[in-house]
Amino acid sequence: MHGTTEEPRGRAELRCSHPTAETVLVELSGSWRLQDEVPALTDVEQQIEATPRLQRLTFDTTGLTAWDSGLVTFLLELMAFGAQRQMVVAQEGLPEGLRRLLHLATAVPERQGARRETIRAPFLDRVGQETLALIAAVGDLLGFIGEAMLALVKLCRGQARFRPVELIMLIQECGVQALPIVTLICFLVGAILAFIGAVQLAMFGAQIYVANLVGMAMTLEMGAMMTAIIMAGRTGAAFAAQLGTMTVNEEIDALTTLGLSPMEFLVVPRMLALVTMMPLLTLYGDLLGILGGGLIGVTVLGISPVEYFQQTRAALTLSACAQGLIKSAVYGMLVALAGCLRGMQCGRSAAAVGQATTSAVVTSIVCIILASAILTVIFFRVW
Repeated sequence: MHGTTEEPRGRAELRCSHPTAETVLVELSGSWRLQDEVPALTDVEQQIEATPRLQRLTFDTTGLTAWDSGLVTFLLELMAFGAQRQMVVAQEGLPEGLRRLLHLATAVPERQGARRETIRAPFLDRVGQETLALIAAVGDLLGFIGEAMLALVKLCRGQARFRPVELIMLIQECGVQALPIVTLICFLVGAILAFIGAVQLAMFGAQIYVANLVGMAMTLEMGAMMTAIIMAGRTGAAFAAQLGTMTVNEEIDALTTLGLSPMEFLVVPRMLALVTMMPLLTLYGDLLGILGGGLIGVTVLGISPVEYFQQTRAALTLSACAQGLIKSAVYGMLVALAGCLRGMQCGRSAAAVGQATTSAVVTSIVCIILASAILTVIFFRVW
């Protein structure tokens, strides 16, 4: 904003004088605009500090030719400095438009904490704050899991309230609509496993055991894990975005006001849909992985299709299939919990929805890896 339409004449100049022993007069002349080189505020501060008895700050702008928001910022900082020294700031010597802008700028006090502090906290303080934040996050997670388990108990008793139509839509979203990406990823994973195994087994003339490698790897671990990671990036992120948007729009608060539990109405259908569809998607992914390995075995290794799939059938066991399906159900539960948790914890802004979505995917993948390690050890001991 410009206070005058005249062409700027002369550079910005600043002079200080003392009409009386208790008054300092700040004379502003020339062009005071953002693109001009303006004097530093420290020049006035040094002169004011050199005279401790000053009680009044006045201005003379008769020589001012042009100004914009750069002068407004300068005067606000100067007035703040004068207020710290308990000086009376007289604005009579300023242009009328400039006085109105200063009045608008100082009409509402600055909110505390609006400015970021640049001072870095000590190391031990940061460690303590991060530790307290971690403890609070773990507490929130355990509380959310407890509420989810109570909601599932109500579901088993037939007391949970949710819309069956929404459950059917969620099953379609988690199942049928996920088939294309599961098909592509699992088929390629099986082909990659077969190719890597063929390179190593060819050194011993045991290429036929590529079928065993691919079949057991897909059934025991890779089928369930790859499907879970796909669902974490696809469905878990969608859950977080949906619930996060509902939090921003205060729809979850509205459900609570109506007496409906968000855990029963929103979280339980999503958990049920994902836990139901994950084993089916895992079986489908295992089959596609075996087909991908079979393609490499037939085209690269020269193994006949009948021989390859007979070897695969001989290698697979019901125990291996059961382990993979149990893992897939656990992964589905973790992905649903992570997505719903981050969505319910979302802040009240659009940026918070994106952060919740990212956090849901990261949390889901970390939980999947940890659960895989724990379940593998347990199955090794039990089976």
